[in-house]
Amino acid sequence: MAQMPDLNVVCKNCGNEVSPYITECPYCGNRLRKRAPKIERDGTVSEPRKARKARKPSAPRLSRFRSGEIPGIRGELTARPYATIALVALSLFGYLVLFPVALVDIGVARPIDGQWWRVATSPFLYASIWYELAAVTAIAVFGWLLERRHGPLVVLFLFVLCGMGGIALAVAVDPSPLAIGGNGAALGLLCAWAVPDLMARSRGEEYDGDLLGTAVFAAVLLLMPLAVLDASPIAGFAGGAAGLLVGLVLARTRIA
Repeated sequence: MAQMPDLNVVCKNCGNEVSPYITECPYCGNRLRKRAPKIERDGTVSEPRKARKARKPSAPRLSRFRSGEIPGIRGELTARPYATIALVALSLFGYLVLFPVALVDIGVARPIDGQWWRVATSPFLYASIWYELAAVTAIAVFGWLLERRHGPLVVLFLFVLCGMGGIALAVAVDPSPLAIGGNGAALGLLCAWAVPDLMARSRGEEYDGDLLGTAVFAAVLLLMPLAVLDASPIAGFAGGAAGLLVGLVLARTRIA
């Protein structure tokens, strides 16, 4: 509110009376006030308003973490691998659902006589526990790693292409095929995951994967037809080759 100035301003330092319109004492240089008073149009004087303190910028607030998300890691990378879980569950318990149907009636264990639907069921069937253990473990490990990297659709696509496609090729090549189990699918997932690390190794760069352990998995799956008649070598090699090609495309797409 405007008010008349105090005409008797006394310097507290030297005791002299000075003008109310100055900020420093002309006799001793003592600071009387920070700012000179404001002179209104009607001649009255009003004290300057105190400057407001600048507000400190508020710290940025992060959104709440989604379910399964880890700080510093994208949520999609920490999501549960539902596609891999479904494939593993079908591989472990799919035959129990069809029990007591004979294995040769739902799998590729004889000439299929136009029943191509058996190509789709055969990768989930096993007659040997050791064959099932090796193939399903590889599907679980490398399917999970691929699903973290590229998502569930890539895992499902590779399983169909390498697993069912490998068995379909075995049927086309052999008139009396015996192709049961997911050795082609397991090798396809394994090879597709290993491609980026193989490319980094060829360039002399560092990589995070365990190529030695991957090579052991691959060797077991490739040699499985020597120990188990149900495992088709054609399906296995075809699945691995298809996985390498898909992995190369995914790696180059990711770099671009």
